[in-house]
Amino acid sequence: MLRIVSLNAWGGRIHAPLMRYLVEVNADVICLQEVARTPEAPCDWLTYRDHGVELPQRANLFEEIRAALPGHDGFFAPTARGDLFDGGRAVPSEFGLATFVRKSLTVIAQAQDFVHGTFSSDGWGPHPRARNAHCLRIFNHHGGHGDGYPVSIAQMHGLRDVAGKGDTPARDAQTKALIELIGRVWHGGERLVVCGDFNVLPENRMFAALAGLGLTDLITSRGHADTRTSYYEKPGRFADYMLATPDVEVLRFDAVAEPEVSDHRALLLEMR
Repeated sequence: MLRIVSLNAWGGRIHAPLMRYLVEVNADVICLQEVARTPEAPCDWLTYRDHGVELPQRANLFEEIRAALPGHDGFFAPTARGDLFDGGRAVPSEFGLATFVRKSLTVIAQAQDFVHGTFSSDGWGPHPRARNAHCLRIFNHHGGHGDGYPVSIAQMHGLRDVAGKGDTPARDAQTKALIELIGRVWHGGERLVVCGDFNVLPENRMFAALAGLGLTDLITSRGHADTRTSYYEKPGRFADYMLATPDVEVLRFDAVAEPEVSDHRALLLEMR
């Protein structure tokens, strides 16, 4: 059995419950979006500022999670390097995806790349900001008795458009780039799981394109109507998705309502 979690970590704003959950869920692979890494952080909390918006950010969330999960290897994939703030002091910080893989699993291939825009080294960049994806092909040794199998797992944080979550040419291009990235790692005919905060609606063209890889969305196909928590107060409760190919045997799947560790629900898959 393999346990996979996908979660938009919301910059670690609900820090203590988030850290407890990531340890206690005991997942084999954890795919996180909205994670900061700030090597020269003067304190644990910094502030993100943008056009009058201020949000607290856990400055070194990636390193904290890596320390809390000593049995996992951690991979960080930044989208940009910009300033967070300690009062009036600007502190350079990186922001992006984090993936944690249990060390008993073997990473046999991986690729990361941008699906929208490019890396910004001197600021967060213009909206809609750059987005990336990370895909790993791992071997689950399944006890080491010759009954193991490879599985590819891809995660993405989809672009945010101030106009909403509808179809756009940029989102179509993002989907095409994601499929190309997956193709660098995944061997067709093997298990494939794709997950993340896609920032789209269930009726978007993205899902028809991913169906071309044999992927089925586990959120809508299993009757889940909400991937948000009580911390999210806007209408439109879909953002996060997990898809799987038919050869993935789904033992359990949930959009976890409790505990609330973000404004997004964690998506939990148990498979073989």
